[in-house]
Amino acid sequence: MANGTSDTQASNQMWGGRFASGPDAIMEEINASIDFDKKLYAEDIRGSIAHATMLAKQGIITESDRDAIVSGLNTIRGEIESGNFAFSRKLEDIHMNIEARLATLIGPAAGRLHTARSRNDQVALDFRLWVKAELQRTDAALTKLIAAFLDRAEEHADTVMPGFTHLQTAQPVTFGHHCMAYVEMFGRDRARVRHAIEHLDESPIGAAALAGTPYPIDRHMTASALGFREPTRNSIDTVSDRDFALEFLSVAAITAMHLSRLAEEIVIWTTPQFGFVRLSDAFSTGSSIMPQKKNPDAAELVRAKTGRINGSLIALLTVMKGLPLAYSKDMQEDKEQVFDAAESLELALAAMTGMVRDMTVRTDRMKEAAGSGFSTATDLADWLVREAGLPFREAHHVTGRAVAAAEARGCTLSELALDDLKAINPAINDGVYSVLTVEASVASRKSYGGTAPAEVRRQIAYWRERV
Repeated sequence: MANGTSDTQASNQMWGGRFASGPDAIMEEINASIDFDKKLYAEDIRGSIAHATMLAKQGIITESDRDAIVSGLNTIRGEIESGNFAFSRKLEDIHMNIEARLATLIGPAAGRLHTARSRNDQVALDFRLWVKAELQRTDAALTKLIAAFLDRAEEHADTVMPGFTHLQTAQPVTFGHHCMAYVEMFGRDRARVRHAIEHLDESPIGAAALAGTPYPIDRHMTASALGFREPTRNSIDTVSDRDFALEFLSVAAITAMHLSRLAEEIVIWTTPQFGFVRLSDAFSTGSSIMPQKKNPDAAELVRAKTGRINGSLIALLTVMKGLPLAYSKDMQEDKEQVFDAAESLELALAAMTGMVRDMTVRTDRMKEAAGSGFSTATDLADWLVREAGLPFREAHHVTGRAVAAAEARGCTLSELALDDLKAINPAINDGVYSVLTVEASVASRKSYGGTAPAEVRRQIAYWRERV
């Protein structure tokens, strides 16, 4: 350390006279969190500056002590950001590392910073600030992904492709409509992110260890200074709450699940058997042995990240499930899960946004596949109901016979001769051919939220206004 005091001595000074010697190696190893919670240095310094400013305003510390504390904290921030700060595992965590360095820089005034607070509300504050900022970054990343899909949807509002259920050809849709399905998904994710920000937007600082403090603090002042809507309202819940971390992980897990579904489709679409899209070399890799291979590794890795994020959610839920009020050391296990999930989610969102913008859409292959599997069969059934007056169940039966006839002849429904169709049901006339092409099928689906190109464009306009 910079002042020449040994780490063990500094640790004992922080704890006061309670311990005559430092913890043994095992306790040090299990107790230290500095290896990961040093990520919270900026939040810790920001919170301490707001706390010191409030203490001075309330007359709890002097203005000269406040000025020394703020100056020292800003110096420490510079040291950390320049890589010149020596983190010590014996000092356990980011809070005590910063406090020890502050004592070296400004002397006894550093000890007054911890007036009217505890490490319990301090870490709750730091972590809440970090999660709030991460949610804001997630919001921005989701907005970029939605914008990428809106661009592709507008470009391909008229591009026909097969729609699937059970991964079997169902009905023709447009690729623009398919893209807009993901806009809806990720739009819900963005709404969940914003709700999560609203839920956590309360300042914990001032709750102290668990019971509040006898000092005349102004928690509304610190809440405002730190960008929170208001302070929390129960000191016990404040220091024992990690719902904000769990909610972030829950939002991350749902978002990652949506990303994984999209990644799976990209993996399928890039196969030679489908060939709906191509990814550039920027998002693909080759094979070490098969020169013809082009693997969609970016999509596969996005798909895999979902497992890590889900695991983080389950891990923290399990940590929290048996804890009595208020704070327990178990809660130190919260940060690594959140940090890892956040890193995975940021990377997955960036990679998927890149793939959506990068991929080449093979409209010819999509159109060719759109008519496969007798995808306009439902259009025939609807025509029989609408034009021939058949009950839908009877129309369904007639259509099934028409599909069987086309299958036996090795042709599509639109290629069946009129005589063949009339043999199945004499009410059929040549007007039926107007609904048996994939283009006619998608154009007819004009219901609100349907796949008709005009309706797709209407939904694009709606989302562009929202985004």
